[in-house]
Amino acid sequence: MKRFLIVLLAIIALLMAADAKTKAKKKKAPVQPTCATNIGTCAAEGCSSDNHHDPKLNRLKNRKSNSQPATDRSLTWMKTRPNPTNYTLGGSRSELTTLGEGDQVRVVGYLLAAKLELGGESCNCYLRTEEETDNHLVLVTKATVDKFLLPQHANTTTLKKVFHKREAESVTAEYTPRVRLEHPNFTNGKIQPLINKTPQGALLVRVTGQLLFDSEHFFEHKLNRVRNWEIHPVFHLEYCPKGKTCTANNDNNWKDIED
Repeated sequence: MKRFLIVLLAIIALLMAADAKTKAKKKKAPVQPTCATNIGTCAAEGCSSDNHHDPKLNRLKNRKSNSQPATDRSLTWMKTRPNPTNYTLGGSRSELTTLGEGDQVRVVGYLLAAKLELGGESCNCYLRTEEETDNHLVLVTKATVDKFLLPQHANTTTLKKVFHKREAESVTAEYTPRVRLEHPNFTNGKIQPLINKTPQGALLVRVTGQLLFDSEHFFEHKLNRVRNWEIHPVFHLEYCPKGKTCTANNDNNWKDIED
């Protein structure tokens, strides 16, 4: 009888621990307070109200322009950029500069989505309106599009599975609210309908912007993608219209998203 009670108590303890673990997983992260009334009053360093704030990273994310000539790079080049070996969170970014951070690049790829980022980030002072947050652009190669084809008459669950598999092979580019002040068409509302009209669920685009290593996602808050090298911010975006042929280093047929 005594042994039975011991076993029973052990089972109850395990169940309680499992229940507590489940509840902990469901517990939402605390909502960070905003530190500016709008994007115009948000400092380039963003908020400093949380332990993950990196003013050096935020200043890079919040650049409004880049006067450097763009270098043509492939998505494969982006996907094979090495991670830093000596960088520490919040430390000197000199190693990242040596690896190309801050350079302006131009990349051709297939755009799967322009995802709204309404959760709030320190770089944007935790503002959460559509106009004052980033758009996360998901870029993949043609090989990825061809490998994970969209089946005809697919249901929502199947579409999500295909997107998840494609996204795992993606590179990120980001529209930012400060750049958007001068480029009002840098929005989900402008680009997503163009993506949705393609039979493969992917729009051929040419993206120009700053090469940036998103160190926050390197150390924590991992994303479903190949690398943490991004094109961030995006300064110029073109897409290939239906029925046209567009190539990386030829300006013919590309259509500016601003037109």
